[in-house]
Amino acid sequence: MTAVVTATEFVRNFSSYQRSVQVEPIEVRSHEKVTGYFLSAEAFDRVAQILAASRRRYHPSELPEHLKAAIKDARMGAEHEHLNALLDD
Repeated sequence: MTAVVTATEFVRNFSSYQRSVQVEPIEVRSHEKVTGYFLSAEAFDRVAQILAASRRRYHPSELPEHLKAAIKDARMGAEHEHLNALLDD
């Protein structure tokens, strides 16, 4: 669950939110629009690790089996079927 606070409330009670963020992330809004999220250092580190892992590059010989299978089983969406005609030339 994520706590939701206004930017004004967040600024006025920052020290309180420093403690709260250890339990759950805090969504900060201004004029009913999300302006950002306040995360604990631990949560931020987890997000950073997930992003880093998702951006890892592999040489084809290093691909894990689950990625090889995903590539092998991948199919083009029907909305792109018209592109096959370009290969006929």
